[in-house]
Parts: sequence; C-alpha cells; structure tokens
Amino acid sequence: MNSYGPEHLYPSARHDPPNRRLPLLVGVLLGLLGGWLIVDRLRGSLEPTNYAPRPVMPRGDLAADEQSTITLFEQASPSVVYITSRAVTREPIGMFRVQEIPVEGTGSGFIWDEQGHIVTNAHVIHNARTVIVRLADQSSWPAEIVGREPDRDIAVLRIEAPVERLRALPIGTSSDLQVGQKVFAIGNPFGLDQTLTTGVVSALGRTIRSISGRNIEGVIQTDAAINPGNSGGPLLDSAGRLIGMNTMIYSPSGVSAGIGFAVPVDIINEVVPQIIAHGRVIRPTLGITIVPENFLRNLSIEGVAVLEVQPGTGAADAGLRGVTIDRYDNVRLGDIIVEVEGVRVRSYSDLRDALEKHKPGDVVELSVIRNGEQRSVAVRLQPSMS
Repeated sequence: MNSYGPEHLYPSARHDPPNRRLPLLVGVLLGLLGGWLIVDRLRGSLEPTNYAPRPVMPRGDLAADEQSTITLFEQASPSVVYITSRAVTREPIGMFRVQEIPVEGTGSGFIWDEQGHIVTNAHVIHNARTVIVRLADQSSWPAEIVGREPDRDIAVLRIEAPVERLRALPIGTSSDLQVGQKVFAIGNPFGLDQTLTTGVVSALGRTIRSISGRNIEGVIQTDAAINPGNSGGPLLDSAGRLIGMNTMIYSPSGVSAGIGFAVPVDIINEVVPQIIAHGRVIRPTLGITIVPENFLRNLSIEGVAVLEVQPGTGAADAGLRGVTIDRYDNVRLGDIIVEVEGVRVRSYSDLRDALEKHKPGDVVELSVIRNGEQRSVAVRLQPSMS
C-alpha cells in the first residue's frame, strides 16, 4: 500500500536536495548584483560629478565709449523727473447732463534750475488739474503750473523741493548740431523711469505740428528710441548738455519706429525764461488786427489783410492802413502783407512765424499790397502778451 506524505499534497512546498538549491541561490545573488550595478550607473549619469561653478574670465576695462555713456547717465539722470498729471474730460449724458471722467497722464521732464522749475511738454499736462513730480531719488512733490506755450509744446512747472535735491541740466546749443552726431535720450517710456536710449541726429530742420495746430520749425529728428512716456524728457549730446526736448514720434503702431522729434534747446532757452518771468511768452507784434482768412480765400487773395491799426503802435507810426468803408457802405481793403524781411507770407501763421524770428523793439521791413501796388513799409515791433 502506497503512502502519501505532505510532498504529494503540496508539491510547491517540497524540499529540493542541497545540490539543486545552490545554483538557484547563486543566480539570485548575481541578478541582485547586476541590478545594483545598473542603478548605480544610471545615478552616475544623471547626477553631476563636478559641483564647483565654472571659473569667471576676467572682462578687462570697458570700452571708452561705454564708460563715457555710463558717466553721462550717472551725471544726467538725477536731473530727469517722472510726471503724473490728472485731468478731467467731459462727456455728455443724454441731452442736458454732462459727466466728468478723470484721466491720468504720464510723461517726463527735467530740472531747469535750483529754484525748482521743471520743464516738460505742454501736452503732458494738457488740461491737468493736479500734477505730481517724482524726482530720481523717488521723492514725490506736488507741482504748480507756472505757464504753458502750446505753440512750441513747452510748459514750466515748479516744485518746493530742497535745493540739494535739484540738479539742473547743463544747457547746450542746437544751431550747431550736425547729422550723425551721437545723442542720448533719458525718460520714462511706458512708466519705466530712468530709461536711457542712444542714437544719432538723423536730420535737422524738420517741421512738426504743435498741440495748438501751429508748426514748430527747426525740429531735431533722432533715431534714439522714444516711446509714449518719453515726452518732455531731455535729448543730450555726448557732453551731457541739453540740446532738445523729446516731443513726439512718427510711428504707425504708436511705439518707437526709429523716428523721434525733439524741440531744439535754442527755442527752449528763449521760451522758458519768459514763462518763468511772466507766466507766458512775450511775442513781437505789429499792432494790427487782421481780416479773417476765409474771407480772403473767397476773394482768392493771398497774404494777410490789415483789418484795423491799433493807435499808438508801430503799425500806426509806420502808416499801415486797415479796412475802410465809404459813404455808400462799400468796403475797401487796406494793406495786404505779403512779405516780412523778404520771407513770403501767405497766412497769419506765416506772419507769426516770420515775426517771431525777431524781438520786440526790432524794426522789420514789410512788403504790402496797397491799391494794387506793392510797396515797402518799416515797422517797429512791440511786445504783446499771448
């Protein structure tokens, strides 16, 4: 009779003889060893073996032009300010009501003197009710509007800051600029204060239109990047002198396209002292009122027609004649100004541009048409507040 022990009931648990267990044990150990070696190699390939930073190569001295640009920025940037203006626009609500909408604008400016006068563009503070000036040291100061000259897009502010915080920019000239010389613009494009861009004078003698609609002559064109927020900031030459004030850009997209314009410093240096002294610009004038231009256009007449001569003025002393009406109520034109010092005059804007090349007290020669004949008249200019 056969007997069955546990090895028959549970074949997986039966005991192998010693000569069969040894090879199995050796195989298991070799497998574990191989796996450990593979893991170790993978770890070595993934983990850096060199934990030290790479050695730094000495740079050497900065190039001369780099160092001069750095020095220029260090010296000029404390004179550049960030301007925030708050204005109000009115929009109709229905037929009889108007709502006021607050509008905030930003721009740049620069310190003019140690009395706290700040120069910027007139359009930066257009219709502003309050103006805040932030200096390079990040201190903010409420600003008083001293005066504006919209025809030249120039405005002057004043802040009550300590004199030690006020570093005025040195003044240069714009009449001797040359195309190709280096220029540097500092401002606050898109609210990013104390931004430096570089370029060259791209062209001279450009004409742009001011916010008043009048032309600004002799404008500097530059390829130094100028963007919204740069308006009112200084344009400097390589000596760090003020040569212009960044005013506008030409760009289909509204951002810098490499064509920027700056009001020349020669204009700024003439206008700003007048605004500081009088709150406005003193203009040379003839002492006349003029016939509306649309009336002359309807008559196909080119020039500026004198409507009335003001008593006691240079025009009256020179014998200029205005419009007269005879006893039959027929209107007769007086003198029609067609030239000032040999410069052709086709409109009142031309006349103002020609006169503003002179100063009150100067005597200018006019060419006028009187009774169909051209003649010359010498007129002494007088001051007139505008």
